[in-house]
Amino acid sequence: MQHRTVFEVMTHDVVTAAPGTSFKGIARLFAENDVSAVPVVDPDRRLLGVVSEADLLRTTAELPDLEGRPADVRLLSQEEGLPDAETAAQLMTSPAVTAHPNWNLVETARTMDREGVKRLPVTDETGRLMGIISRSDLLRPFLRGDTAIRDEIEHDVLARTLRLAPDTIRVAVDDGVVRLTGRVDERADIPVIVRLCRSVDGVVALHETIEYSYDNLALDVEPPR
Repeated sequence: MQHRTVFEVMTHDVVTAAPGTSFKGIARLFAENDVSAVPVVDPDRRLLGVVSEADLLRTTAELPDLEGRPADVRLLSQEEGLPDAETAAQLMTSPAVTAHPNWNLVETARTMDREGVKRLPVTDETGRLMGIISRSDLLRPFLRGDTAIRDEIEHDVLARTLRLAPDTIRVAVDDGVVRLTGRVDERADIPVIVRLCRSVDGVVALHETIEYSYDNLALDVEPPR
């Protein structure tokens, strides 16, 4: 079984800004490319930070963070007596939370949820930008067709990994929902089958009515001495 990685679903052609890109230049990038955030990179494409629509808005009004994180409202720069934030280097959030290309999608989704962000720049081991992954990218595996899901379960999970005889387990998939029926020798095999089938990309839910011949999960009773 091969689970999709960040590299497979991320956007590779990323719109970026330079540290000196102006406020209006960043706003223009958002409008022209239909994006809501841009990574800021140096000439070697090393990631310096990320500028989002929320970063632009927070420099002009007292607004909560539109990324869903707890609001860290800053006063208008004029009220603070500080220079206006005019460039990407002044506007960006740094250091940025990043993903790595070999991460699986579950790990990536957990990072997004923990950090309260909608997207993650993807960097290599040297910090160079390779792409960007968004919440919508994480949902892409669920667009897999039912036939592809069933074939992977039957051939990769049941036959190749578990080495079950053909027709031991019957698989039906309807709109991503998997139903398993059949009979196995040992009851302990059922949780393993369910766990592996549930982990196949595109599976939304799984239901099983698998029978067994021998209950090897029953508590062993020590025989009398």
